[in-house]
Amino acid sequence: MIAEHLTRSIEDQAAAVGNGDVTAEELASAVRGQIEGAESRIAAWVHLSTETMNEARERDQDRDRDRDNGALPLRGISVGVKDLIDVAGIPTRAGSSTTSADPVLADAPCVARLRELGAVVQGKTVTTEFGYFAPGPTRNPFAIDHTPGGSSSGSAAAVGAGTLPLALGTQTAGSLTRPASFCGAAGMVFAHGTTDLAGVCGLSESLDSLGMLTRTVSDLAYVYSSFTGRELQPSSTDSINTVFVWDGTALGDIEPPMARLIEQVPTLLREAGRATERLEWDDQVRELARDHLTVMAHEAAITLDAVYNQHSRTLSDPLRQLIDDGRNTSEGDRDAALDRRERARAQLVDRMGRSIIVGPAALGPAPAGLAATGSPVLSRPWQLLGAPVVTVPGARTVAGLPLGLQLIGHPGHEGELFDVAIALEAVLRALPPVQD
Repeated sequence: MIAEHLTRSIEDQAAAVGNGDVTAEELASAVRGQIEGAESRIAAWVHLSTETMNEARERDQDRDRDRDNGALPLRGISVGVKDLIDVAGIPTRAGSSTTSADPVLADAPCVARLRELGAVVQGKTVTTEFGYFAPGPTRNPFAIDHTPGGSSSGSAAAVGAGTLPLALGTQTAGSLTRPASFCGAAGMVFAHGTTDLAGVCGLSESLDSLGMLTRTVSDLAYVYSSFTGRELQPSSTDSINTVFVWDGTALGDIEPPMARLIEQVPTLLREAGRATERLEWDDQVRELARDHLTVMAHEAAITLDAVYNQHSRTLSDPLRQLIDDGRNTSEGDRDAALDRRERARAQLVDRMGRSIIVGPAALGPAPAGLAATGSPVLSRPWQLLGAPVVTVPGARTVAGLPLGLQLIGHPGHEGELFDVAIALEAVLRALPPVQD
């Protein structure tokens, strides 16, 4: 019976707990069993909470007392929290030995919000070092000798493995979009500046965004709406129906399976009732990607200045290089990059209005090996623009590795973004495997 509940949507699971078909404790215990059963294989967790079952029992007691008429939208839903985000009673290590092992005293606002909605925290998931490149021990659930991506490695692997319905992540470059694609999860990167990032170990204040991962886009839309308290408005009759297709080739060599998938996108979107047009914006995309690096390096050097001064020998080579580059990047260079961002935002709206962009979420499927996490290059322009981004799962290679597409939308119009993402996911899941 419990196993059947675990396969249902998040909305249905929460409703089942709310109406007493299953208890939050039973659901949380079953999820913990799944987590523990997979952990030796995928190594997604850095800390499993000892308070999870107590928290679940509190959810059941509140329901039995009829404190909220059983209507909490995430009642009893288990969540994993990326180890850049504070959870009361658990250390935030940020994937680094340089950070304090002492438990933090308070939840980050995003964690507090999920608890307020009825969620139950299972623990902290693995992140790369300070959300940059140096990987942790996590392995891809579809091929354990392949990377899960990063920096939201553990969150993506746990959700992609089917052991967890919901996880929090973050993104500064491609930290959520890429691992979601590699691990077959649905991912949402919030528009920059739309969520409170207090209690989150950041890297670049102009770029850092909150994100979340679920198994399906429908689950993602439900959690996003519950979390933000905003009803997602469907596409209005006067909204532009065209989706712009971006092939990503301006920024890198797209691997054959991803290139073949992108070639099919116009046909797939027509099946979903959408017209398409090729996005001709290569020069601007290249400039945005360069400017993203400028902003990230400069601000990371400021954010991690004390860590670098005290612990430079223990930091990974890529992180030291980023900080060194940032120290050699002037504030004027950073400000000029941000000015170009504002002009690009205006140009994009002039070019395509509120239309959505679809493109590859990564250069290809998850690369073999665990020493690196893959390239974030295809996310850089959109992260600099601060756009909301949804990673749509469903496609697979012949070898069984997931391929994800990213949909780039506009702040305040996430309903339209989810409309297209849900329709696209349905046709992707019906596709035969893509040739490697």
